[in-house]
Amino acid sequence: MLSFEKIFHIKETGSTMKTEVLAGITTFMTMAYILMVNSEMFTEIPGGVSYNAIYIATAISACIGTVLIGLLANLPLAQASAMGSNAFFVYTVCLGFGLSYANALVLILIDGILFILLTVTGLRKKIFEAIPTAVRVSIPAGVGLFIAFIGLKDSGIVVANPSTYVGLASFNILSGSVAWKDIMPMLVTLSVLIAIAVLTCRKVKGAVLWGILGGTLIYYILGFTVPGFYEGFTDGLNFNPFAAFGDFGTQAFGRVFTEGFDFSPYLAEHGKTELALLIATTALAFCLVDMFDTIGTLYGACARGNILTEEGEVPNLDKAMLADAIATVCGAVCGTSTVSSYVEASTGIAEGGKTGMAAMVTGALFFVSMFLSPIAMLVPGCATAAALIYVGIMMMNCARNIDWLKTEDAVPAFLTLAMMPMTYNISYGIAFGVISYVLIRVFTGKAGNVKTGTWIIAALFAVMFFVTH
Repeated sequence: MLSFEKIFHIKETGSTMKTEVLAGITTFMTMAYILMVNSEMFTEIPGGVSYNAIYIATAISACIGTVLIGLLANLPLAQASAMGSNAFFVYTVCLGFGLSYANALVLILIDGILFILLTVTGLRKKIFEAIPTAVRVSIPAGVGLFIAFIGLKDSGIVVANPSTYVGLASFNILSGSVAWKDIMPMLVTLSVLIAIAVLTCRKVKGAVLWGILGGTLIYYILGFTVPGFYEGFTDGLNFNPFAAFGDFGTQAFGRVFTEGFDFSPYLAEHGKTELALLIATTALAFCLVDMFDTIGTLYGACARGNILTEEGEVPNLDKAMLADAIATVCGAVCGTSTVSSYVEASTGIAEGGKTGMAAMVTGALFFVSMFLSPIAMLVPGCATAAALIYVGIMMMNCARNIDWLKTEDAVPAFLTLAMMPMTYNISYGIAFGVISYVLIRVFTGKAGNVKTGTWIIAALFAVMFFVTH
């Protein structure tokens, strides 16, 4: 107890060990869904990794990142693979651009190393300020729409339509055009989404996690109504908690070094210039998404817990961002996407958490969760899809800060958040937002108001379109 007091100054902040432990448990409960959601998402990469491998990679990187932010910054926050960055990794970089899973990890490694350098040198803030406010505010909302769209697609609710591009799946079981086995998972997704919303409104801690677990139970109960649902169900089950570690060791850990720098499959169809520009702009997009997510989360969570400094700043902000950067590098080595701070930690802060001790408890629970992968594998995709939709909805909150009546801001903001889901690409949304911002300023005689950094970023994205797309 004494050593913890020396490290985290628990009594000095007016907190107690019991309060910090409860806060850490609460934070874990509200963000544990990422273990299942991230693992499910990465299985969509062709020739990529298994659910088990990513589950362990996610748990380890979350444990490392959370412990780091507790020890370095003494803040009651938590980190894990960022929602938004993981979608960008899977659906844009791998499925969209055609890079392999290992190639994409190289971009995460570059992102993390760059973040460390930018944080140490203080340049991170300058890049942050180079992005126009209208675009900056819109990025989380655009990512939210993108994630929600992915959830709707993965659940089967939104389907491809040859005439309108997208459409609603049929629920008309009475006509015989669709079978109950197809409708049942979609109904589970919708039920879980409503359940999460209701639990949140009732201020139930861990609403997303409880929603997913409840949806899983409903899914398997309804499975008895689907002919053949349980045929061969136990064939692929392995309840050995250490089996997942084997998959992690062979499929994810260190793969960024053993295979990541081999871009020959991509170069077989594209030129070196195109590859170089793709790496530069994609790494930049990863940086921007993570930067806004991290800084916004740090301020938001600390403000909700009333632990900002008298100047309105996050305590030990530079150390918190350094922990984020180091965790991202660890995430790349482990085999997962950018690691970032989670706004869900505000629930732990609301429980009274004020020090890094709460983060240590959350990190310890992520460590324990590594041995629960066999149970986590039973969670169906229709349940995790609901979590994606809900998280996407929550990320739309920042759209209220956009001045929609100011055209020169409204257009870049709209293009930023709309182009992400419509092009299935986060970097394209940022690109359209920045380029349109610059062009509107130029043709309205306000080119002098555009910062040098903004010009450089806009030029990079413009060249990307002409060379890579």
